[in-house]
Amino acid sequence: MENRFSRRGFLKFAGAGAVAATLPGCATVPQAKTVGRVVVIGGGFGGATAARYIRAWSAGAVEVILVERNTEFVSCPLSNLVLGGSRQIADLTRGYGRLRDEGVSVVHDEVTAVDAAGKRISLARGPAIAYDRLVVSPGIDFMYDQIAGYDAEAQRTVLHAWKAGPETLALRQQLVAMRDGGVVLISIPKAPYRCPPGPYERISQIASYLKQAKPKSKILVLDGNEDIVSKKGLFLAAWNELYKGLIQYMPNHEVKEVAARGGNVKTDFESFKGDVLNVIPPQRAGNIAAQARLITTNNRWCDVDWMTMESKAVPGVHVLGDATLSASAMPKSASMANNHAKIAAGAIVAMLTGRPVNPQPVIANVCYSYVSDKEAMHVTSVHRYDADKKTILPVAGSGGVSAQRSELEKAYADTWSRNIWADTLG
Repeated sequence: MENRFSRRGFLKFAGAGAVAATLPGCATVPQAKTVGRVVVIGGGFGGATAARYIRAWSAGAVEVILVERNTEFVSCPLSNLVLGGSRQIADLTRGYGRLRDEGVSVVHDEVTAVDAAGKRISLARGPAIAYDRLVVSPGIDFMYDQIAGYDAEAQRTVLHAWKAGPETLALRQQLVAMRDGGVVLISIPKAPYRCPPGPYERISQIASYLKQAKPKSKILVLDGNEDIVSKKGLFLAAWNELYKGLIQYMPNHEVKEVAARGGNVKTDFESFKGDVLNVIPPQRAGNIAAQARLITTNNRWCDVDWMTMESKAVPGVHVLGDATLSASAMPKSASMANNHAKIAAGAIVAMLTGRPVNPQPVIANVCYSYVSDKEAMHVTSVHRYDADKKTILPVAGSGGVSAQRSELEKAYADTWSRNIWADTLG
């Protein structure tokens, strides 16, 4: 879809997760003595970006402490390619050293409590840390209790792999070990969930692997939604043209029970069996958001002021990424988390340095899906803050989807991933 953004210009804008005019008048403030301390919880696409940009846009005047439990960043985008066999987990792994080089203090620890009234956080191993402003970018945690039988024992073998890392590798090993002629059962929760096209990309990647290595095998997809929720036409075309007869897709089939030992799952009316069970549970804001009482809606998501990303439940705390109650047509994506971070960074620096907050942030989303080891496709959109409605709305006529999957789209996707990793981590 054409508009005043050229395709190349849009992808350059969105690939870096750019936020338009975040600090009115200039990009940074003059170097000065410390004017405040910001603690950031979570070192993913939202938290790491916020830490980096608060430090940069304040020219070092704001002390920034990033608390992240993991010692390395592992990208969820592209992790499905590990399941397909065209990437290794090391290809998606980055360190936090460059953030330290840019002046961010990185603490690898677990946050156990947030004391919003006292403006401090407690850690599992280290001393409590005080703050002037807090950023919480906790990602998602899983509502296992919504699926009967999906207890701690079942979770050892029935994997979701919806957080990139050890489960990604374990699920790949299950696929490799499966007999030729086996069934891979993939269940998709009802939206909203992290990365709307992600499950369908995963289906494509696993199909690509099976077609090459285990051609007698099948994929059974139980989708809790009424239909494919993102890039429907493009995915269906890819499945029909590349993997015909390999994928059985069943909408309106929400998994309600898991029997790990028997390799069975149940919906409301039927039972299904698979050799490999990949059950993706319903999701909500990460556990620390619940502990900090940031969750406001459906006992799942955190409502925010979209001009600043400040929590509507707890003043002085800004919430980013997948944990937020999404605005209209806003996906839970890495690109959006990166953009949320820049809205928050600009607002926080403005608040701490006495400058006005940007009254109308504009952000862009881009999401690529790899449907084979050679081809990909995209969806894009632009979103602008509406002062009257006090929310962020999609810009009419902006964005769109690929005309078709292609090798060129894969090249764009590869470049986008490198760009957003660099923009997030330095």
